Amino acid sequence: MTTAADTLSPASRAARPATAVLRVAEPDGLLRIGEAGVAAAIWDRAPDPAFAAWIDALPPERLPSLRAAMPCARARDAVAAACDDAGLEARRERDLLADDVAALALLFARAAGAPMIHVRLDVVRTDSCRRFHLDTVRLRLLCAYRGAGTEYGAAPHGGTPERIERAPRGAAGLFRGRRWPGEDTGLLHRSPPIAGTGETRLLLVIDPFEPDDEDD
Repeated sequence: MTTAADTLSPASRAARPATAVLRVAEPDGLLRIGEAGVAAAIWDRAPDPAFAAWIDALPPERLPSLRAAMPCARARDAVAAACDDAGLEARRERDLLADDVAALALLFARAAGAPMIHVRLDVVRTDSCRRFHLDTVRLRLLCAYRGAGTEYGAAPHGGTPERIERAPRGAAGLFRGRRWPGEDTGLLHRSPPIAGTGETRLLLVIDPFEPDDEDD
């Protein structure tokens, strides 16, 4: 995807890293991640109340866990298999989870131009990725189905952002990474600190699949 920033010199890109965050009300708004100056696009949405009650009531060891590369069209089947592995019975809320991951996988594939993706459902009980950082990917989708959403803030020169914001639970966010072409990114993010609180998060992570990539 070509943006106006692709024509800037390396010095100009370094001087003006992208930090803007778009808050969008419709899923197609996530596709605006390619606009010049935009470092993240977040689709604001609230989880279905019955789904939230169901996922919150599950013991941590019954939460579905997944880490696999696949064509985007296989995401629903992969989540269904993870639910089977976790011993979750068939019900509407389980179908909602699988359907939502499938829809987000298709959106991500369009935004990233990546028909092959890497999908994770991470069960997080510690301060995982507690430092503000950029991921070593072109683009990453993050969605917290249970627990607090991702924290983020502008830090063009690195370090800790002066102002920290948090994506709402259930919101789907696209965040540019280090490998985004043509424009540097000055928006960092992290997992919210939860150690010692007893909180368990269920986090969806979708990346473009590159065989030589390392997890970040």
